[in-house]
Amino acid sequence: MATATKKLTGKVAIVTGASKGIGAAIAKQLAAEGAAVVVNYSSSKEGADRVVAEITKYGGRAIAVQANLAKRAEIERLFSDAIKAFERLDILVNNAGIYEFSPLEAVTEEHFHKHFDLNVLGLILASKEAAKYFGAAGGSIINISSVASTKALPNAAVYSGTKAAVDAVTRSLAMELGPRKIRVNTINPGMVETEGVHAAGIAQSDFRKQVESQTPLGRIGQPQDIAPAAVFLASADAAWITGETLFISGGNR
Repeated sequence: MATATKKLTGKVAIVTGASKGIGAAIAKQLAAEGAAVVVNYSSSKEGADRVVAEITKYGGRAIAVQANLAKRAEIERLFSDAIKAFERLDILVNNAGIYEFSPLEAVTEEHFHKHFDLNVLGLILASKEAAKYFGAAGGSIINISSVASTKALPNAAVYSGTKAAVDAVTRSLAMELGPRKIRVNTINPGMVETEGVHAAGIAQSDFRKQVESQTPLGRIGQPQDIAPAAVFLASADAAWITGETLFISGGNR
């Protein structure tokens, strides 16, 4: 029986914040479809090494590269290390981000800049580097946003603000980079069961039950619910798709 052609054979991808959660699932799925993957992490070397080991175990190619996406010099090093390792770049998944909810009276300048420096500025600077390294055939930038960009949540003014900014940045960069054959799209997940959701105490909370009760498909998401969409947007299947926002939230928008 003929082997199915992999969608991303010969491509190289950088996935930021890929040591766990949605980023790890996307890195593994891209690799399963033939891409060589740079697994970026900020602090969890052990998690990134685990993702790389899982990819290479199944014959894929991957390396782990540490870089804090809130710092320009580290972003530049991430991309130069990726080019040194794999000699080209075709796909960037801007997944690195943080979320800390805070009531308005507790919002500080530090809270604001911590979120915007990583979730927005880091994403823009990473996209700038990717555009520099993509070849004549163009490339695909996939930004991981959130339903919080449009769904009003209490105590999330700063976090929601960063994700609304990501949606707007996506549309603007799609217009700007389209003539260079660089496509830019956004995935907006609903609540997904990740290590971060468990660490924040959300996984077993009444908030989770409330979200599930409002979700037509009756459950919160899993990282593997998001990853196939990233493969689609990275692949030639999405060759005429740019500037789009894809909600993956079980119908809860």
